[in-house]
Amino acid sequence: MENNNLALITGGSSGIGLALAKKLVLEGWDVCLVSRKRIKLHAAKKELIQLLVREGQQVFLLSADVTDYTSLEKKLGRWTQDHALPDLLVNSAGVTYPGYFQDLDIEIFHWLMDVNYFGTLHTVKCLIPGMIERGSGHIVNISSQAGFVSIFGYSGYSASKFAVRALSDSMRAELKEFGIQVAIVFPPDTETPQLEFEEPLKPKETRAISGQSSTLTAGQVADAIYRGIQTGSYFIIPGFEGKVFYRLVNLLGNLQYPILDWLVSRSRK
Repeated sequence: MENNNLALITGGSSGIGLALAKKLVLEGWDVCLVSRKRIKLHAAKKELIQLLVREGQQVFLLSADVTDYTSLEKKLGRWTQDHALPDLLVNSAGVTYPGYFQDLDIEIFHWLMDVNYFGTLHTVKCLIPGMIERGSGHIVNISSQAGFVSIFGYSGYSASKFAVRALSDSMRAELKEFGIQVAIVFPPDTETPQLEFEEPLKPKETRAISGQSSTLTAGQVADAIYRGIQTGSYFIIPGFEGKVFYRLVNLLGNLQYPILDWLVSRSRK
């Protein structure tokens, strides 16, 4: 994709979304950050303005809730009319809440699905008619390594991130004929406010299992996503460990389950 295009990033006020926005701005892109939190949006804009590399480069803000489809459709409709249809859509809005399955309230499962899955679906559905009419577009959906293997303690989170993968697989096949590229990203544990939030909530078994792998910075994940965008990759797996882990899970097939059981058993000793 050429520089000086427009990217719209949900969850763009912090974490991976903000890190990718910084990368894109440094590469000459205009960006629009979407988040519910106005204060964080304005703080993020101040950071991005310091990174502008060309005259006329712009950073836009849009306060919106991706879980509210009716409101989001109106806000994105007005915004694209006033500005432009984005060339790149990055669905980075996401939440997590680990815990033992039997202890998690049903509302948490709905919340995780509302933000992670339906938030992704809503944003795409709002913008896809324009992309189809234009005959171009690039959509990047952020899943998780918990979106290709479900780990102890992440019953709600993994389900929502598996759903993002399934949606992306169908979108990739169906939207190709309209000139629209789709990518899905499987980050590992990443140094973000979300990781700080979930750390004290993790069951001891989850903490022991996740402690076996290294953590990436949001900047490292953003660099991997940008490379994937540039090369037109569908699967984007940041970090060497993540790539090995994905191949191992697929190689093992059903053998992964006794191995996961063994890891849980060991963590309890």
